Amino acid sequence: MKKISLLLVFTFILAAVFPTETIAQERNKLAQSGMKFLSVSLDPRSSAMSDAVTSLMSNSTSMLYNPSAMAEMQGYSDFAFGTTRWIADINYLYGTAALNLFDGDYGVFGVSLVAVDYGEFLGTIIAPNDDGYLDVGTFKPTAMAIGIGYANQLSEKFMVGGNIKYVRQSMGTAVTGFDPGGGRLTEEFKVDVAAFDFGILYHTGFKSLNFGMSVRNFSTEIRYKDDNFQLPLTFRIGMSINAMDLTSVNPDMHSLLVAVDAAHPRDYPEQVSVGAEYTFMNTFSLRGGYTFPTDEQEFSAGVGFKQQFSDFKFAVDYSYTPFGIFSDVHRVSINIGY
Repeated sequence: MKKISLLLVFTFILAAVFPTETIAQERNKLAQSGMKFLSVSLDPRSSAMSDAVTSLMSNSTSMLYNPSAMAEMQGYSDFAFGTTRWIADINYLYGTAALNLFDGDYGVFGVSLVAVDYGEFLGTIIAPNDDGYLDVGTFKPTAMAIGIGYANQLSEKFMVGGNIKYVRQSMGTAVTGFDPGGGRLTEEFKVDVAAFDFGILYHTGFKSLNFGMSVRNFSTEIRYKDDNFQLPLTFRIGMSINAMDLTSVNPDMHSLLVAVDAAHPRDYPEQVSVGAEYTFMNTFSLRGGYTFPTDEQEFSAGVGFKQQFSDFKFAVDYSYTPFGIFSDVHRVSINIGY
């Protein structure tokens, strides 16, 4: 039964990814996807390692990267909250929660929320005056994604998981004209769609060597006014290992996770990310990562602190990413588990 389940999972993922990618390559749609907020990395730990976490993680935040890793969540519940100060004064907020019901016999269930605040913008409309336009106040674009996730451990070595999410982006309510009485005519410009994420995680059996794969933001084509576009579909594959497993060092004192990911996005060329995380006494962590090729973003760094009190665990993480000509990006998160 397990072999049949594994075959179905691989068949489904391959059928979902490769036809879509073939069409995308034929049309050469680089840099033409929409709802790009779905591609922004929000978790500080993952970002500090340049997102080379496809074969890592095990808490509720896994839903934002590789949902299958959530199957290894320890404890009954896990909650994470974070904020990202993005470029151009754009702010992100996210929250994830997961429940490990019946000791994982029926898998792990989770929910996620991502919200984007783009700030306010001045609105204008064409007018027959000397300036050629009229000021019509301000408008406020927003974006959000609400997801439900599930992960299950099919065997001691193999895990699968997926998310279904409702994605919505609004450019705000704009003035489109005036009625005969001089009143304003308004319209909200928005678009929404259902999207899916899939992932697998495999323990090779050699030390702590893991292999992971994920497909994120799979959906139908969206139509906005007169133009069609697609979500930023991304296929990632990665591997990781605790380098201390290859030495005689006490793993409770020192840990050095090393991870490598390769990403194949729909809307820009392939990238390779390398990340590392050193943890001392299972409490303090130093992280770093590098992604290539990129135009502005290259390296990232971060720190973390975690502590466990009986059945209660608590963690705080921070990451920093310089963005060249843009402002630096800062991320902070809190993780609570029981």
